[in-house]
Amino acid sequence: MNRQGKQKTIYVGMSGGVDSSVASALLKEQGHKVIGVFMKPWQPFGKSFCLWKQDREDALRAAATIGIPLLTWDFSKEYKKLVTDYMIREYKSGRTPNPDVMCNKEIKFGLFFKKAIRAGADFIATGHYVKKIKNQKSKNKNSEFELWQAKDKNKDQSYFLWTLTSKQISKCLFPVGGYLKPEVRKLAKKFKLPNACKKDSQGVCFIGPLDMKEFLLKYIKPKKGKILTMDKKEIGTHDGVFYYTIGQRHGLDIKNGAGPYYVVSKDIKNNIIFVGSDNQSVSLEAKIGEFNWLTKPILPKELDVKVRYRTKSVKAVLGEKGVLKFKKPERAVTSGQSAVFYRGTKLIGGGIIQ
Repeated sequence: MNRQGKQKTIYVGMSGGVDSSVASALLKEQGHKVIGVFMKPWQPFGKSFCLWKQDREDALRAAATIGIPLLTWDFSKEYKKLVTDYMIREYKSGRTPNPDVMCNKEIKFGLFFKKAIRAGADFIATGHYVKKIKNQKSKNKNSEFELWQAKDKNKDQSYFLWTLTSKQISKCLFPVGGYLKPEVRKLAKKFKLPNACKKDSQGVCFIGPLDMKEFLLKYIKPKKGKILTMDKKEIGTHDGVFYYTIGQRHGLDIKNGAGPYYVVSKDIKNNIIFVGSDNQSVSLEAKIGEFNWLTKPILPKELDVKVRYRTKSVKAVLGEKGVLKFKKPERAVTSGQSAVFYRGTKLIGGGIIQ
């Protein structure tokens, strides 16, 4: 029986990967009633995109080994509407969205969370690398838990979870957040899980490996435009500003023998890409909007911030009107991406770069 001495009903989002499988096994070992759920995603048409079928098979085998049932909940229509269509709209507007953030907000901690709680779950659990820690000073039940960066800083996924609310966090469990990835692999072998050596998934949330430009070409019509240097010298052409992101180096049609060139800025209205050296793609400030706070600071305030996944936090001052001023120039600050705020390693909120 678990440490509290009371069995809980926990619905675990099982993707077929090793992390969510180990999360399920750990909860079962603690004496809980564990129910696995595979969320059927939307995937593009084509032979190379039937990955969900293999993932579901892997989830079924893992669930059978652990000795728990596996349900399949079809969220494909909702995923297309809430995540994929959002992603395409953002690219069409010239921004670079983060579909993984939206996937967590709308699917895993939206649809899955609500349906599981309605079905009688005490908690939901996922294989995310993040730590949930009780705030002993909090007197409010809905804000007594906080999210902190995972033990494994290379795998930490707190960056993608800034849209969660305190109420949601109180009903969520993250069993692998206190482990390093090699330790999770070791646990998978201990539990004799058939996917113990399965490679980590890459690419867009649920969709898998994806050539983004090739994907977008099916939804956004190409539009020829100029590539200019920062001093407005034309050095190439492109297929449309929507296919390119700030800081991008590869995929630029530049044949002048110089470079390397990086996308420094985009003129959306006139369909122009400006390129320059890597150190020209830096910014001293950015405008942030669409905030969600777990612990709202009194502004202006110096905070730790990440503007890209898998980067170190940097110091910046956030003003009352959402202007973020970096202490040092920051590379490739991209409209549509997330700015995620921390106090040390504690997640306190986030917003969208405008």
